[in-house]
Amino acid sequence: RSSYSCRYFVLPCCFFDFYGKYCRKQTKSTQYRAYLDFITEVGSACGFKVEEDCLRIPSTKRVCLIGNQRTYSPSCEKRLDEERTQYIRERYSYTVCAGDSTGFSKMKDPVSPNHVTDCSVVEDDVVQDTCGDTDCFASNKWVAGFQPREKVEKVRNCASLPRDFVDNIVLQVAKALLKVNQDNNEHNGEDSAKCWRKGGSLCLKNVADLLDSDTLQKLKKECGGLQTLLRNNYQVFEVAHGNVQIRDWSKEKQSKQKEKQTKYLSSDEKRKLLSEACKTRLCWFFVNHPDGCPRTAEKCPFAHGIQELRSRTNS
Repeated sequence: RSSYSCRYFVLPCCFFDFYGKYCRKQTKSTQYRAYLDFITEVGSACGFKVEEDCLRIPSTKRVCLIGNQRTYSPSCEKRLDEERTQYIRERYSYTVCAGDSTGFSKMKDPVSPNHVTDCSVVEDDVVQDTCGDTDCFASNKWVAGFQPREKVEKVRNCASLPRDFVDNIVLQVAKALLKVNQDNNEHNGEDSAKCWRKGGSLCLKNVADLLDSDTLQKLKKECGGLQTLLRNNYQVFEVAHGNVQIRDWSKEKQSKQKEKQTKYLSSDEKRKLLSEACKTRLCWFFVNHPDGCPRTAEKCPFAHGIQELRSRTNS
């Protein structure tokens, strides 16, 4: 329902219809190919000449569809809008009928794109809803309930949360992780005193139980919630297989690319390169961990103290 001059580009990925998961009508083609054909059909039903292309991206789903040209004149807009509405209602009925175990539709074939090209009216017997209530419900959802997406989409990856709010959660979770193996470390005596305390691991459910309801409610509004927040704080936490633990940087290996870059440099040159590239933020472990940072100031990319802090430079 955009303007006549609207054009679109779409890269189909997840298999969804207008009202639920997409179910293919036959098994001769793959699910992906059937879904591409369905998206092409939607574009044609909306009055576009749909073209297909393949992107050069590292993905198995790289076929894109482009609607760059209309198949009808502006004077037919009202009639096309009626056909679009009819098509949407039909897809709702099809989605309901396709919910059985076989995944096949009991409805007739969707509106042919050729009907739209010559701007003809869809015949009454093409679409027959199972009941009047279904037809009314689908019509209301499309006509009255439709709301386009905002032009500017809100960032919901926990990056826009207040810094103090995030820091409090990070500190609270880290303290809880340090306490997990605290009893065992106390029994080990002197050996444990020489080791950097990593603590234990907790599943995400147990970590969520540490937080109050207001905090959890704020996180639920973000994409990924608590897990995303913990992953964003890569310096502090390691999240894998639904479990969270404190990252031990003393065991982290340097990337091969970085090893090649610094292989033939002297120790002074390495120190200078590190200081120029990093040291723009304080090291969380240096500030908050009871044993400090497991790496020396020379090897840590974060500042060990305010005196090491460097200003951020825009490259």
